[in-house]
Amino acid sequence: MSVATRIDRRFAALQDEGRAGLVTFVTAGDPDPDTSLAILKALPKAGADVIEIGMPFSDPMADGPAIQASGRRALLAGQTMRRTLSMVRAFREGDDETPIVLMGYYNPIYSYGTETFLVDAKAAGVDGLIVVDLPPEADDELCLPALAHGLNFIRLATPTTDEKRLPRVLLNTSGFVYYVSITGITGTRAPDTTAVTAAVARIKRHTRLPVAVGFGVKTPEQAAAIAAGADAVVVGSALVEEVRGSLDAAGRATDRTVDAVAGLVRRLAAGVRAGRTVAA
Repeated sequence: MSVATRIDRRFAALQDEGRAGLVTFVTAGDPDPDTSLAILKALPKAGADVIEIGMPFSDPMADGPAIQASGRRALLAGQTMRRTLSMVRAFREGDDETPIVLMGYYNPIYSYGTETFLVDAKAAGVDGLIVVDLPPEADDELCLPALAHGLNFIRLATPTTDEKRLPRVLLNTSGFVYYVSITGITGTRAPDTTAVTAAVARIKRHTRLPVAVGFGVKTPEQAAAIAAGADAVVVGSALVEEVRGSLDAAGRATDRTVDAVAGLVRRLAAGVRAGRTVAA
């Protein structure tokens, strides 16, 4: 991609500041559309540098129990892809700088219509996509069209991505590389920071892109440890658990919901800022 995106600019700014970034994941429409938008608007002020928005899907095979539950809450509240894009547009009315990445599965995009989705996502203010069930062999399906529309396509690398596979994974990746710090589903185990630091260094031997590390990071202390060897730390399950824990007995948002999420983001951001960024 020849034109710098919001993601490119944000990571360049982080490098200038000499620190790692905080990437926060929330599910669109969880626990309801209005509260979800309020949470989204609160994230940058609380310290989020990049925001990933989960696209709810009925069969989220890579997600752990917390994010699966958040997707169910969103779908039951009537969340659709059109509402997700509308939420991004509403966010952009007050924030034209924070990068937004849509994360999820290909089925909702395919059902929407791939070309229509890419046009609408770009117009709404989306900056990048993470689609976990499209391998590099299917780049013609979505990755290359997304790049043509000016959207970063962010690929996952995992502990099982070996030296032979890694160059293929990185070939059309842009924006940043998302390193999955554990094998298995999201939010179920804590990462091994020593192994993560070594894995990030290995990836950086193959690419100049920033490397963000996620899956299993829940506390400021873990965030600080990961930030010592990565360009960004991704937190998702812990945030959607804050949503769940703030709901009333009927599963509805309370006056604590937005503050609960923002409060954890502030603590995580402080942890990330206490870490040390490895020079790119």
